[in-house]
Amino acid sequence: MAFWQELFSIRMNNVIRRLRQFDAYPKPLEDFRVKTFGGAAVTIISGCIMFILFLLELHYYMTKEVRPELFVDTTRGDKLNINLDVTFPHMPCAFLTLDAMDVSGEQQIDVAHTLYKKRLDRHGHGITQEDEKHAELGKSEELIDVKKLSQDRCESCYGAKTEDLECCNSCEDVREAYRRKGWAFKTPELIEQCKREGFTQKVHEQKGEGCQVYGFLEVNKVAGNFHFAPGKSFQQAHIHVHAIELQDFNPFGSEKFNLTHYINHLSFGQEYPGIKNPLDGTKAVAHEDSVMFQYFVKVVPTVYIKSDGEVLRTNQFSVTRHEKLVSGFISDQSLPGVFVSYELSPMMVRFTERQRSFTHFLTGVCAIIGGVFTVAGLIDSAIYHSARAIQKKIELGKAT
Repeated sequence: MAFWQELFSIRMNNVIRRLRQFDAYPKPLEDFRVKTFGGAAVTIISGCIMFILFLLELHYYMTKEVRPELFVDTTRGDKLNINLDVTFPHMPCAFLTLDAMDVSGEQQIDVAHTLYKKRLDRHGHGITQEDEKHAELGKSEELIDVKKLSQDRCESCYGAKTEDLECCNSCEDVREAYRRKGWAFKTPELIEQCKREGFTQKVHEQKGEGCQVYGFLEVNKVAGNFHFAPGKSFQQAHIHVHAIELQDFNPFGSEKFNLTHYINHLSFGQEYPGIKNPLDGTKAVAHEDSVMFQYFVKVVPTVYIKSDGEVLRTNQFSVTRHEKLVSGFISDQSLPGVFVSYELSPMMVRFTERQRSFTHFLTGVCAIIGGVFTVAGLIDSAIYHSARAIQKKIELGKAT
């Protein structure tokens, strides 16, 4: 029995001796190791570098990986939400109108139900504490007690009566009747409803003010445009026009319209992580009066799929800008204002959000540790041998 145990022990020692030959990391004796100040400095610096690179690799791993894909957009017939926030420091809310139209023929004249207007003073501060939802002139209950008027009254439309609008019991009704007829609304001081509601007075009160318009538009998902322009808009001979020749009650007097504006925000659809809206923070200054600002926008439909499966259908866009001076001649059909013309790309971009691979993270950490350790060893060896060579030369110089 002892013989077999001794034989097994000899064979195991032989196997272990042979395995030692595959050791790629031979260990020198402790007596031959030399620890230097330079080596300590290299070790500390390399340790700090490894720690910083590890944190960067960890931060990269924690962020989501977004993979883009491009394919043909087949989602036609949907609606498109346009979010906007634009400030006009020299244009009163009373004169500012927002219209939208598209190639399908649909028009939204003087959009009101999804927009808010905020009156601003000369310094850009809000005049009213509460923003009014696209408040129209002549609707102030401070100047008129509606309860005192007969509910079944039918007041004159001053020649603009139609089958759909036979009675004009307010200044806004008269303006709407004029708009349907394609007439310019020039003399509100001669209209009883406007006099009663203080229309002209309210216009003069807003002289020198600015206006902030914000909210959203819901339009068809086809090419179109929307624009901010002074004056009430209406259709005349199938042409979209604005009544900007307000003459007697124009609070600007003989001055033109200053369309200087700041685009605080403009986007098409929902926000998604990493989106950039190129018009946000845009400042356009009208160095002359009656300038037409044009923005030509290319909208790219975008789908963003989050890692949890949530799908955001939105858009991103690019834009070019142009501006020109409106001459005012009959041959010049341009209008002072801010015009945004948009068209949709036939291609769609899809972003898919994914968690980064953990094995990739481990590989990166190992590469950082091994790479820094190897480079640090080379630097330490170079410093050590250089220092020894210099020291030997010094000793030889002293000996001679």
